[in-house]
Order: sequence, then C-alpha cells, then structure tokens
Amino acid sequence: MTEVLIAGAGPTGLTLAIDLARRGVGVRIVEKAETFFEGSRGDGLQPRTLEVFEDLGVLDAVLAAGQPPVAVKIHLGGEVVGERWMAELAEPTPDVPYPNGHFLGQSRTEGILRERLAEFGVQVELGTPLLGFEQDADGVTAELPGERVRVDYLVGADGGKSFVRKALGIAFEGTTDESVRMLLGDVQAEGLDRAYGHWFAKPEDPMSGIVLTPLPGVPHFQFGAPLGEEEVEASLGTLQSRLDELSGGGVRLHDLAWSTVWRPNIRLAERFRDGRVFLAGDAAHVHPPTGGQGLNTGVQDAYNLGWKLAEGSPELLDSYEPERRGVAARVLKISTEILEKYKEGAEDAHERGENTRQLDIGYRGGPLAPAATGRIRPGDRAPDAPLKDANGKSVRLFELLRGPQATVLVFGDGPAPEGARRILPAGSALSDVDFEDVGGHAFAAYEAENGRQVEIRPDGYIRGLTA
Repeated sequence: MTEVLIAGAGPTGLTLAIDLARRGVGVRIVEKAETFFEGSRGDGLQPRTLEVFEDLGVLDAVLAAGQPPVAVKIHLGGEVVGERWMAELAEPTPDVPYPNGHFLGQSRTEGILRERLAEFGVQVELGTPLLGFEQDADGVTAELPGERVRVDYLVGADGGKSFVRKALGIAFEGTTDESVRMLLGDVQAEGLDRAYGHWFAKPEDPMSGIVLTPLPGVPHFQFGAPLGEEEVEASLGTLQSRLDELSGGGVRLHDLAWSTVWRPNIRLAERFRDGRVFLAGDAAHVHPPTGGQGLNTGVQDAYNLGWKLAEGSPELLDSYEPERRGVAARVLKISTEILEKYKEGAEDAHERGENTRQLDIGYRGGPLAPAATGRIRPGDRAPDAPLKDANGKSVRLFELLRGPQATVLVFGDGPAPEGARRILPAGSALSDVDFEDVGGHAFAAYEAENGRQVEIRPDGYIRGLTA
C-alpha cells in the first residue's frame, strides 16, 4: 500500500514528497486545485533553505532561475533620493556556504520541485481534494474522489485553511490583524530599472509607501502597497492609481498576472500531530510576510519530518512536534515584531538581521538532543567545511552529508564505526575513505580533538557527540 499521503502540493508538500521518494517510501501527493498556482507570493528563500535544497538536488536550478538580493531605490515625491539594502550582503565562509538569501517567485520554486519529484516517478495529482479520513492504530484510511486509500501516515500540508487540521479539531491559535491590509500583485512596470527594487513614498511619510521588486525570469515586478479600511478591487487600475498617488505618474503598469488583498494572519496550531496524522507548513503556522519566514519554515518542517516518517520509530515521530512547533513559535515572534515596526513607521523596519536567515535554528534541549557543554552541541546545525580526498580533489563536508542517510564523522585516528567518514589533519596520509581538513576548519567548527565522533542526522543537525 502507499505509505504516506500528502494533502497539498505547495513547497512544503513537495519538499516532503521528494524527501520520502528518494528514500524509497511510497508517496502520493494530492492537490485540490485544478491548476498550479501562478504568482510570486513567497519569493524569498533563506540561507538554510538553500542548504536544504542542495541536499534535495534542486539548488543549482533554484540559483539559476532566481537572483540574489538587489538594492532598493528610494523615490520620494517623484525624486530618487538614495538607495538601501534590506540586509548587508555577506561573503561565504567555510562553515556557511550560502550566507545570503535568494529570490525566486514561489510558483517557479514549486515548478522546480515538481520536476525533481517527477524524477522519482511521482506526479502531483491536481483536482484531487482530500474528502475525509479515519485513522486507527495501524494506519489511515483516506477518501479521495472515486477511491478510498489506505496509508501508514497522512500529512496535511494544505495551507492556512487546512482541511486536515479542521477535521482533527486542532485549534489554530492567534489573530487576524484587520488593521493591516496589503494590496499585492505581480505586474509589469514600464520605465523602472529592473536591476533594483523601487520604493515610492511621500517626503513627509517616507516609511509608508509602495514597493516594487523585480521578479527573476519573468518581466514582472512584485507590487506591494498598504491599504486603509476601504474596500478595493485587486485590479490593474487599483494598482496604477495607488502608484500614481506616490510617484506622480511616469510609471505605467500593465499585464497584471496575479493580485490579491492580503490580511496578516498570525496563527500557530495547538498541535502538529494527532496519531498517524501530521501538520506541516501553513497548515500548522501562518506568518505575516515580514521577514520572509513562512515558506522557509514550511520547507524545513518537511525536511525534519521526512526521515522520521521513513524510519517510523515512535521516538522519532514523537520528536517532530516539540522540535518544529518551538521553531514555528520563535519564527512567528520574529515576523510579528518586524510587522509591528512597519505599523509604527520605524526607520529600521526594512532591515533584516541574522535571525531571519534561519541558520541559527536548532533543537538544543529537544527530545533527540542530549544535554552537553561546549560551543557546538547536539541539536545544532552541522557546519560545512572544505576538505580534500585522497586524490587531492576538493570536497565540501556538506557533500559527505548529502543524501537520505545519517552520517558519522570521526576526527583523527581514533576507532571508527563501519561506514563512518574520517577527517584527518592537513598533511596526514589518506586512505580512499579519508578526507583532509583543509585549513583546519572542520576540526575548529566541530571543536574536535583526536578521536571525536559526531553523529549527524539526515536533516543536517547534530544528534550526538563524543569527547
């Protein structure tokens, strides 16, 4: 029988399906919509998500299709008065290969994930809503149009209005902020330099304005404008009139591809699991777009859950909710704090710090992370480092971790379990299964003395350390 049924084919569901399929787990992914979403929506990919995408085999395609962050030109009263960056660009380091975010419209990210999933022989089943389900001690019986399916597990990745969550009666705690509404859309803009984003505002109120951000691979900009309490139609004419108010004219919008009026929902599911049914992504937590956290958090829910479903042990399945719900609560707090800055007109509302890049997310103190001391501990993200193999070929430590398996690293010449990867100091004699620590970065990152062993989970977090 199919082992896992995923309801919802957004970035979360697709990530989970890929991770399961590459492990040889039988998976179906169903989507109630008749057509695939077309629009930018969640277009900011954070550094940790880029690391996940590298492991899943889609990073090169994502980087090629997208673009790095761009500076934003400031237009006040129709005049360009300067430019700003949302975050200072950082250089890669030995332990962080992708320190900056990357921009790609959500629909294009989903397309790349679908192509990767198809390589494992799995297709998204459009126009296939989940109509109902029942579970018992041995599995889940799901009702789809014209069929009943028996599976081991069901995962609701079906968005903020999740049918799965509602059917389970799980509370979705939080608020919908009716005081804030945004007019969003993907539109072409004649007369704007696509090498920049553009911020239009009045000189007397420079922090309240309209932003247009170029979307890679298509001729459109993502348009975002605050709305008052009045009801408006999310039409090309409305976008144009809002822009004209602040720009003084001169920029013609055309070919509106997608638009909506958005209200910030800030909600967290009371539980992420009920027996053999799990929630992930927006079904478990919805975020304001401030900080670019929602899509990224959902992708990492899936990355956390995939190997646990594949192995199926009670200990691992029990760890999903405490690990990911704590992360979601933290990320919601960050997004909400940034939203409040926008509402207050704070000068630093557009700035983004390290806490939005999701590289500092970890599971210290969680059920799979025994207590320890030291700078690096169980539950921490496993750092990258440059290595060389016995033939002198450059290899990144992340390449040793790539794939669905857990990895054991042994530093130095101590005893090693079968299948472990041994890392030796520079200048050591290497066998075919050894790697040289170029520049000492691996030993430093893992606080390693001779004989230290490090067990790294399939999702790239440290599970165990020996002295």
